[in-house]
Amino acid sequence: MSMSKREGEPQSDLWIPTTELARSPGHPFYERLNKILAEARFDAFVEELCAPFYAKKNGRPSIAPGIYVRMLMVGYFEGLRSEREIDWRCADSLSLRAFLGYDLSKKTPDHSTLCRIRQRLDLETHRALFTFVLKVLAEKGLLKGKTLGIDTSMLEANAAMKSIVQRDSGESYDSFLESLAKESGIETPTRADLARLDKKRKKKASNDDWQNPNDPDAEITKLKDGRTHLAHKVEHAVDLDSGAVMAVTIQPGARGDTQTLPVTLGEVIDNTVVLLQDPRSAKYLLERPLAELVSDRGYHSNETMMLTAATGWRSYISEPDRGRRDWQDKEYAQRTTYANRRRIKGERGKALMRRRGELLERTFAHTLESGAMRRVFLRLRDNILKRYLVHVAAFNLSLVMRAILGVGTPRELRGRMQLALDALAAALERIVRETYRLLADLDRRIAPAERSTRSVTAGAFSTGC
Repeated sequence: MSMSKREGEPQSDLWIPTTELARSPGHPFYERLNKILAEARFDAFVEELCAPFYAKKNGRPSIAPGIYVRMLMVGYFEGLRSEREIDWRCADSLSLRAFLGYDLSKKTPDHSTLCRIRQRLDLETHRALFTFVLKVLAEKGLLKGKTLGIDTSMLEANAAMKSIVQRDSGESYDSFLESLAKESGIETPTRADLARLDKKRKKKASNDDWQNPNDPDAEITKLKDGRTHLAHKVEHAVDLDSGAVMAVTIQPGARGDTQTLPVTLGEVIDNTVVLLQDPRSAKYLLERPLAELVSDRGYHSNETMMLTAATGWRSYISEPDRGRRDWQDKEYAQRTTYANRRRIKGERGKALMRRRGELLERTFAHTLESGAMRRVFLRLRDNILKRYLVHVAAFNLSLVMRAILGVGTPRELRGRMQLALDALAAALERIVRETYRLLADLDRRIAPAERSTRSVTAGAFSTGC
């Protein structure tokens, strides 16, 4: 066989018959996901939901809303950070083209189209898409809704600290430092002088005084790794029976956990009401959902204890060590706090705390780390929440895929296949080694018998002669 050589850049044909276009057999993960969405009549639901945002007769036809949602889901399944990356990946992959319903004769939507559709559809529409996926989970038996865990994490905003300005005057941070330096007697301050002056100041970055003009919703926050950055706070409410995310909120980055909790609980209640109103999903939920609330010590306060008790929750919230407390004129808060303390010290409380650490942290690891949403490339809180709702809906669908295929993402499927091939290769290697060992052992046993047979035959031959 002779070796062929690569020629220069070929000139593309002007006309290509459709029968000669490349075809993809499709990815088994995305084929199965499309089948699940088709069984739930996903596209019909999305088109009916989005119909009020489009003209009925006039205008150029847009891409189907189901394509828009699928492309945002690809961002989770493939671990793509921005919509530009989603655009490029969908245009480049034959498997993703098959998932979206595009062949090589059609151009996939670009990132600007995704941006326009996201701006066109309101936040409530994206929330309805999220609750639709919750109905799919309930019908598959993957949602109970009895025990809820809540936790928060940080999203790095698409805004830089060096761009912050004063809220009242609009003065930049560098100009502010220069004015302080001149007031202290330095007429022409250098960068080193400004840095030294800024280092000595206390409370130099207050959200009451500073904001970023490009993203006013982002707040100055200290991240877990010690960096100070403009950020948003994301809060998950997770079903601790299945690991499904029942509600998502994005709130100001500097707001405390006890302040964000009521908003997320309200979202949980709204989503649960929608599930109970649907007869198909209501029969899979427990008779009394939303019975238990589990969280860490950041949520513990007198107000939280009284709120959960008044709304019928049985709380299992870790209590920080505050020393001896004064309960004068706080009998109700004392009673609810002691009841929570008694529950978290019991066997069920300890088991729920272990389960909270496993399932709650897993949702953030999958959506923010492997799902690549830790650093957002959108601005304004509602705009970010629109994409994040679809992102977490894809995470919930991955639970369905894991129950069916044993894997939750196509990357995990590739990893499992590679592990299976490695295991098969290792097994074949062991079989070959064992075969060689047995043959060698058999050869060692046969060789002495052959030598003795040859010696007897030679002796008889010599005697006969």
